[in-house]
Amino acid sequence: MTVPPVSTEHLARARLLAAPGLAAPVVRSLERIAGRPVEPEDTVQGGPYVYVGAALPEALRGDGLLWFHSVNAGTDAVLDAGPWPSGALLTRTVGRMGERIAQYVLAWVLADCQSVPEFAAQHERAEWRRIPSELASGQTALIHGTGRIGSAVAGLLRACGIRTVGVARTPRAIPPPGFDATAGPDEPVAARWVIAALPLTGATTGYFGADRFAAMGGASFINVGRGATVDLEALEAALHAGTVGRAVLDVLADEPAAPGDRCWRLPRTVVTSHSAGITADDDIVTDFTACLRALMAGRVPALAVNPARGY
Repeated sequence: MTVPPVSTEHLARARLLAAPGLAAPVVRSLERIAGRPVEPEDTVQGGPYVYVGAALPEALRGDGLLWFHSVNAGTDAVLDAGPWPSGALLTRTVGRMGERIAQYVLAWVLADCQSVPEFAAQHERAEWRRIPSELASGQTALIHGTGRIGSAVAGLLRACGIRTVGVARTPRAIPPPGFDATAGPDEPVAARWVIAALPLTGATTGYFGADRFAAMGGASFINVGRGATVDLEALEAALHAGTVGRAVLDVLADEPAAPGDRCWRLPRTVVTSHSAGITADDDIVTDFTACLRALMAGRVPALAVNPARGY
């Protein structure tokens, strides 16, 4: 299955639907951009229709669906909810998420270099002790995922003098934007930081397991992709063994994490509650507009998702 084409004729007469939870300013902007009112989803009788929201209601997973624009960057939950309607287009919202996530990663990289966690712990103990810092420049970051998010992270780290190596299924002679080089998934690369920016697919579920953690050589691990790409038991064992120096987890397989969840007890780990790249209302409007303009021009939007691949 590939990304399906969308008829401009059908698009021109499609009804516009939006999830009830969308902010009023977003709804007004969608109406202005599409040139038609947003209608309640429970009034739909047949198609074609366009739906904007975080999840696609089961009642709308029919032949009438022309296009679903997700307000999230990840679409795995939408695709896992049931068979994707044949011929329907799926697009996603990225907006400035890459920039936000890149700054999040850089913040933790610099905190690592400046021993921020150690100084915070000393402060709690009212202890005065110098801890040597290290320079980020000249060190290596290995980034699993070379798409929009991974490239944004690589570009910002590279601007700080960090060598960036992207992990791709097929390494390229010319690296993607932001990367100094690429490597295969199991190719050994000595890195100070290993950053996960992978989508969740059948191929990436449990991707970071015992073998990959054992090969990290004490690197810090930062996950800004999807929680289910990580085997949490394997990460815990690697943290205890020292093959992973520390971990920063913005995403978990099961969210939100309950107070008794094992993630809170992992050594040298910080969990940040899926906050690295929160979608802003402007992101939704900007990306919906870009997708609509591409479709009206007869092009496949850059933010289109291939349902067979999951990204």
